[in-house]
Amino acid sequence: MTPIKIIITDDHSMVREGLKQLLELEGDIQVIGEANDGFECLKLINELKPDVVLLDINMPNCNGLEVLEILKKENRKEKILILTIHNEVEYLLKAVEIGISGYVLKDSESAVLKKAIFSVNNGETFIQPSLTPLLNQKLYQNNLSIDDETDLLTKRELEVLKLLAEGLFNKEIAYKLSISEKTVKNHVSNIFKKISVSDRTQAAVYAIKNNIVELS
Repeated sequence: MTPIKIIITDDHSMVREGLKQLLELEGDIQVIGEANDGFECLKLINELKPDVVLLDINMPNCNGLEVLEILKKENRKEKILILTIHNEVEYLLKAVEIGISGYVLKDSESAVLKKAIFSVNNGETFIQPSLTPLLNQKLYQNNLSIDDETDLLTKRELEVLKLLAEGLFNKEIAYKLSISEKTVKNHVSNIFKKISVSDRTQAAVYAIKNNIVELS
């Protein structure tokens, strides 16, 4: 199995060193670069072309959200996983609006971080489970407008979108709906096109905005 290539971006060298040792223990993840600020992160991404970028929010020169905005404008293919101390829903909401692959808190267990890395590398979205209800509630409170594209989705696509927004992976959706994983991937691709989103996080936000998935 080819290890997942990642870049760690954090302005604390001890944090980077600890993460590197932790993530490389089993040989399935390889840290190919470390950056101590946003500018260095952007430089290393261009040079090393990682699979996944671990990105802190609080950094000098160019913070994590600014880096995220730059990468999204450039339409980069690297998966961006925010790793932060911020558990305030406003930070998560901003990151989701810009477009992230995942959001994990620094006090999470190592197993959660590794699951997040593997999930985003596989094209899934991973949001810290404890933050999902807060995100849903915030979106509900914002009373965001309903989008017309919902009428374009088939009944099956609505079912897939609902399960996607509830955090299920493609394999789990396939099992739940008794269809193949390949069929799920095709549905997800069609959904993205119809509702004009580029990733699973944005699709989940769309589902919440349009009451396709209920608040828990």
